[in-house]
Amino acid sequence: MKVLVLNGPNLNRLGSREPLIYGSTTHADLAEMCVAEGKELGFEVEVRQTNHEGEMVGWLHEAADASIPVVLNGAAWTHYSIALRDACSQLTAPLVEVHISNIHQREEFRHHSVISAVANGVIAGLGVEGYLLALRWLALKK
Repeated sequence: MKVLVLNGPNLNRLGSREPLIYGSTTHADLAEMCVAEGKELGFEVEVRQTNHEGEMVGWLHEAADASIPVVLNGAAWTHYSIALRDACSQLTAPLVEVHISNIHQREEFRHHSVISAVANGVIAGLGVEGYLLALRWLALKK
């Protein structure tokens, strides 16, 4: 089984962007962790990051067409992108929404997610380990 781990804007800056909020793990470190966890769970994990909304929508269409499970950190798009939400609603395999920080403890505008209503589950505030928990949950569903 293949799983896509998709990360939105600014997540390429992990490790240097606001480390008190997002920690010191880089995006490359995160990708390695997810691939290794997937291997242990018996599936292939592909980690992607983009700062371009249309590219993310295209990746979600790819996942929908191939029935590939998705772990998604939509980053800022989580809070306002109807295009991202509509692409997520087309997924034919499980979707887990992940946030490194607890969005409910942050600025008011971050408290609402347009993605959550179409996700199978949401993990927030557990750091990069939230991605690993999402992968473990997907392993239970295969």
